[in-house]
Amino acid sequence: MTLPNFLLIGAPKAGTTALHEYLKQHPEIYMSPVKEPNFFAFEGKQPDFCGPRDERAWTNQGSIVNRSDYEALFADAGDAIARGESSTLYLYVPETPQRIHYYTPDIKLIAILRHPVDRAFSNYLHLRRDGREWLEDFEAALLKSEERAKQYWSPAWHYYQVSLYSEQVQRYQQLFPSERFKIYLYEDWKDNPDHFLRDVCQFLGVDDRFRPDMSVKHNTSPHVFKNNMLVDLLLRDNPLKTLARTLLPASIRKPLSTQIFRRNMSQPPRLSPELRQKLIPYFQDDILRLQDLIGRDLSAWLG
Repeated sequence: MTLPNFLLIGAPKAGTTALHEYLKQHPEIYMSPVKEPNFFAFEGKQPDFCGPRDERAWTNQGSIVNRSDYEALFADAGDAIARGESSTLYLYVPETPQRIHYYTPDIKLIAILRHPVDRAFSNYLHLRRDGREWLEDFEAALLKSEERAKQYWSPAWHYYQVSLYSEQVQRYQQLFPSERFKIYLYEDWKDNPDHFLRDVCQFLGVDDRFRPDMSVKHNTSPHVFKNNMLVDLLLRDNPLKTLARTLLPASIRKPLSTQIFRRNMSQPPRLSPELRQKLIPYFQDDILRLQDLIGRDLSAWLG
């Protein structure tokens, strides 16, 4: 039976997807063909979050909760020195560290932490891009986070809570020694990706001279939708679409649908410096606790 010997555990919207793709190129590393299997977050119970369209989202539909199915992800790992997977909910879901420690107590863990406001805003844009988030005011959406969590919406909607890192990090520090729990900042990744990847490779015990192709950008949010109901109308089966198929030939219907779809797209909103500064106090106490936990100066996150 084969299990991973390292995990990329989050945080969401902090570069984990890109890191997964770049490490996958390394000849001594095997990355799970499924990203976000979420096994250690939801082992034994398929998640059934009930926020808007959660029933169609990957967390509900794609999470792997059976051990044999999870182990099958690493069946082709061969003699790879490092076997890993990436599930960004591992940092956030409280039960996860205990499960990881039970199954693989000697595993290596990598977390990337991003400025909490920027991370939350990127998460918000992701749901806007998917046509799920209807609130056009980011601050209003942020303040809805706790209410949505209580209603059992998936963690994707927990913009505020997921960005409170100190307790999440502490749960891992209580179980895993620092030499096996590597914490980076998103700035480390963006400012010097070559050095960042070299350090990750050293941590994993693989050749640190390898340089992946980093020309492809991953998990960006190039647009949002003006009207989410129109997205559903165009993409999901419904009586109007059935009627259109009956009345209009494909040569007319498909170009018209494409034109409407494109007209419903707009450039994503930007997080203004003023709003960013306004929201920092929501996270200030947690940032101060976090910097003590990880031994990094986070004063730049407060200004």
